[in-house]
Amino acid sequence: MYGELQTLGRAVKQAQYRQHRALERRLATVGTTLAQWDALRAIGNARGASARALAATTFQSEQAFGTLANRLVAQGLVERRQGHGRRIEHHLTPTGERVLKEGHRVADEVLASCFAALSAADRAALLDLLRRVLADEGV
Repeated sequence: MYGELQTLGRAVKQAQYRQHRALERRLATVGTTLAQWDALRAIGNARGASARALAATTFQSEQAFGTLANRLVAQGLVERRQGHGRRIEHHLTPTGERVLKEGHRVADEVLASCFAALSAADRAALLDLLRRVLADEGV
């Protein structure tokens, strides 16, 4: 039993690793990294969000997200605005919007390739299974 579960865990990790490497390679062609594009995507999905919320969404510590956000600001991809109280809000600049859009195109191409061996029904079943695993709060 241990061997089967460990093999399953390793297969999930290998698929993720391969996908991340491919995304990192291809996103470089549009001038960004996977971490940067993921941050742009999070900001695009939650305009005006705080660093704390964006850090959680991107699976980073607040400090790591702050460092990344500083780079995005320096590159002209993100701007910070004063929010309510001490809250600092994050927004995409027009350049950030363009990089995000190009990143979506690249990600769609990469992910289509990563999952090409699966039918649409297989992909839907895999997504359903992963959602069920992620819904289990016991881990």
